[in-house]
Amino acid sequence: MAVLDMAGHLIRRLHQQSTYLFVQRTHAAGYDLTPVQFASLDAIHTHPGKDQAGIAEIIGYDRATIGGVITRLESKGWISRVVSERDRRGRELTLTAKGKRVLLALQPIVEDLQKDILQPLSVTEREGFITLARQVVLHSMAAGQEKA
Repeated sequence: MAVLDMAGHLIRRLHQQSTYLFVQRTHAAGYDLTPVQFASLDAIHTHPGKDQAGIAEIIGYDRATIGGVITRLESKGWISRVVSERDRRGRELTLTAKGKRVLLALQPIVEDLQKDILQPLSVTEREGFITLARQVVLHSMAAGQEKA
């Protein structure tokens, strides 16, 4: 079987291409962050007060390494961690005012970027691709197979 007929190989290559475009576009706009940092910002915005394990679960990232992502976002002043009133061992995450401004500035850039990732496909093909990819991801999540 040729590598260009292997789903895993194609997914890896598409991931490389999308990460490259993401970093290129966000750096051009003056922001230094990774796709995982953006996903974390978005998840914290959508789920304020979640702890880092909860954010890792939402974005499908490894719980053992999300700490570094959260630390970098906090050091940039984009998020804050406060001790949970429900569980003193836990730290609740929220976006700072600066983090909200960054997320708002990045959202249109990241939305435009999505079209470019799948640029050779028609609108119908893009929608079909997203539907199929979401189906595979959701199935893996339901089966407990997802590992970051």
